[in-house]
Amino acid sequence: MTRNEVLDLIRAHLADELGVDPARIELATRYREDLAIDSLDLYTVIQELEDTYGIAITDEQAVGLQTVEATVDFVLSHAGDR
Repeated sequence: MTRNEVLDLIRAHLADELGVDPARIELATRYREDLAIDSLDLYTVIQELEDTYGIAITDEQAVGLQTVEATVDFVLSHAGDR
């Protein structure tokens, strides 16, 4: 799995869930400030990542994922843990 593959998955999911242009979602995109994402939307993204990549993300870890880049980095660093 590559960085771009993870980014593309997150981008597609956010665009679908939030009804925004996928091109608007970049690594530096902040969930709350740039996308006005709420806790339920973020929870849905986390669930999809867990299901897709077989990783576990605790509530404490999820709170720290405030940007798309932080989320991509987290997935890449934990995908081989299982």
